[in-house]
Amino acid sequence: MDTIVGTYECKVDAKGRLLLPAPLKKQLAASLQNGFVLKRSVFQSCLELYPMQEWLLMTEKISKLNRFVKKNNDFIRRFTAGVKVVEIDALGRLLVPKDLVLYASITKEVVFSSAINIVEIWDKDLYEKSIGDEEIDFADLAEEVMGNINDNDYGIS
Repeated sequence: MDTIVGTYECKVDAKGRLLLPAPLKKQLAASLQNGFVLKRSVFQSCLELYPMQEWLLMTEKISKLNRFVKKNNDFIRRFTAGVKVVEIDALGRLLVPKDLVLYASITKEVVFSSAINIVEIWDKDLYEKSIGDEEIDFADLAEEVMGNINDNDYGIS
């Protein structure tokens, strides 16, 4: 799967459908035939849209967990809670099931935010709050997460 790039906004229609912006739909074109998995995010009040190929890679990793370890079993149950197989219709619309709309507090405006190989789907107000969180200093976070990576082939920034 290629990297997905961009942040896009759209409105939700009365039936809970989201019209994918053309640049995003174009990036996901190779995945349209195989479908997608839509799930709750582990860390945020948003949804994650996995192209089926990416979902299969994720479940391959998870399936290696020993199900006779209670924590592993609990993790698998929670990770897969609310998971839905979804498709993007011929008009480029994604129908978000009502339980996931409620989970992500999606109202009228939505943000599609690329997250490398998946797309996060946010209620616009919640997205703005998450990226503007004053408690998280992004420079400190970037240093902590990426500061010790030494990529001798290409370098980082």
